[in-house]
Amino acid sequence: MLGSDIVKEDVAEFVSRLEPMTDDEVFAVMKQLEDRSEAGQGDTDEILSRIALVEEELDRRFPGQLLAPYLTWKKSRSTI
Repeated sequence: MLGSDIVKEDVAEFVSRLEPMTDDEVFAVMKQLEDRSEAGQGDTDEILSRIALVEEELDRRFPGQLLAPYLTWKKSRSTI
């Protein structure tokens, strides 16, 4: 999914592709969406709605932890 344009991909396909991804892949998708949002690249509403879908997937995987696992992953990547 990282190679495709995840903002233009069909929403149902986007959601169905999240579930089988590894945690690292889901985190990478979230990072890509965050980067696009911060850079103002593309349709902001569409990007934010996909961020919300990734957040739902993270909540399913890590109940009650909010974005803590993602933020830990993101922090560890910035020190590499």
